[in-house]
Amino acid sequence: MSQQPNLQPTAPAVRDSILDTATPVPEAGVVPREQLARARVLVVGDVMLDRYWFGDVNRISPEAPVPVVHVQRQEDRLGGAANVARNAAALGAKAGLLCVVGHDEPGERIVQLLGDSGVDPYLERDPALPTTIKLRVLSRQQQLLRVDFENLPAHEALLAGLARFDALLPGHDVILMSDYAKGGLTHVTKMMEKARAVGKPVLVDPKGDEWERYRGATLITPNRAELREVVGQWKSEADLLVRVTKLRAELDIAALLLTRSEEGMTLFTNDGVLHASAVAREVYDVSGAGDTVIATLAVMLGAGRPLVEAVSLANRAAGIVVGKLGTATVDYDELFHSH
Repeated sequence: MSQQPNLQPTAPAVRDSILDTATPVPEAGVVPREQLARARVLVVGDVMLDRYWFGDVNRISPEAPVPVVHVQRQEDRLGGAANVARNAAALGAKAGLLCVVGHDEPGERIVQLLGDSGVDPYLERDPALPTTIKLRVLSRQQQLLRVDFENLPAHEALLAGLARFDALLPGHDVILMSDYAKGGLTHVTKMMEKARAVGKPVLVDPKGDEWERYRGATLITPNRAELREVVGQWKSEADLLVRVTKLRAELDIAALLLTRSEEGMTLFTNDGVLHASAVAREVYDVSGAGDTVIATLAVMLGAGRPLVEAVSLANRAAGIVVGKLGTATVDYDELFHSH
């Protein structure tokens, strides 16, 4: 690697120690399609529309020293919790999505795209809310600009969502909280308590440093930056284990899966530490990879597969999805027959 001279001398040892201290995750076999079709996953969280404008840049604006993009193509994709639900549906599970969107054009577009993806939409519509959009302007595969349109949903729409959650809970096997800190999970603690009371597993993709609200999660899936915000910077794998163990005990979190990009993923449970090494890829676009990971975990657990097997398959799915540009999905055949 060209960056090697700049690395701290301890870096290779630290990376090796992940493999030294952790048991490798065993390779999972094929799960029958019918099993996945029985999995019923309810995704709750913040939804957004990922809008892409593609164009050419041939001149600089006479008004300011900025490029002029002549937009020639527009593409809309489901983002946030909607992308998680789309990933679950792509694997063949029954996926429901509970969220709040606005009464506007991007809100209608989300409804349309969810229909195309085979996701069951349970949408609360807030007329005062502009639907969250992340608009990216690209030229020759380079992102020139990102523009965000967002606001917090109204109290009434969130309470309506909480009431709808009660009605949906019995019809789903796994509850998945997809937090993008846009206000859609204001009542996450109440929802998790209700799910736990009836014995449903709750998976959480967290945001921010207020993890008290995720107390009692069955499984939480932070990336390195998200975990660092909560436990601080760890100095070694042993230090990481101490910090994660303390956090899990304090918040009654059964399992924590740390996603580490090119280093793979590490599972912390009371049974010890397991590590899955990343599949090396030429293209490495991690946008939306976390969505694919947690969706795969939810589907496998909903299909009655053990957690360790679910982690192995989620790691395989991540290896496939990072080889695709932008937020993408992995379908059944890719997951089980492409390697």
